[in-house]
Amino acid sequence: MTVFLEAVVSVLLVLGSIVMLVGSIGLAKFPDYFTRLHAPAKSSTLGVGCILIASMIFFSVQLGHVNFKEALISMFLLITAPVAAHMLAKAGLHYKVNMKDNTQNQQLAKKAYLHQSPDEK
Repeated sequence: MTVFLEAVVSVLLVLGSIVMLVGSIGLAKFPDYFTRLHAPAKSSTLGVGCILIASMIFFSVQLGHVNFKEALISMFLLITAPVAAHMLAKAGLHYKVNMKDNTQNQQLAKKAYLHQSPDEK
């Protein structure tokens, strides 16, 4: 493996790890449900994506052929993580989870509460 490819793999691994660390800190430090949901949803997609790209590069060079396992994992992650975050956010709106006073766009949540069917209120 050349020095350039080792540097690329190393940078991707470090970048992915830092993004995941920032998302984990956000999960622990943000004040309410919706902001806590935002941090790991975004960081898991980007962080694990960087780590999987680094793995694809490394093992493609080591084995001498392209390995599609990491590509399949990346596609699965890119499809499921945003959908799961959206479903959790909708569940939070459905159960009328309280937000902190300084959370932005609270009028959108109130608007969503008003658009629920009468039997759900």
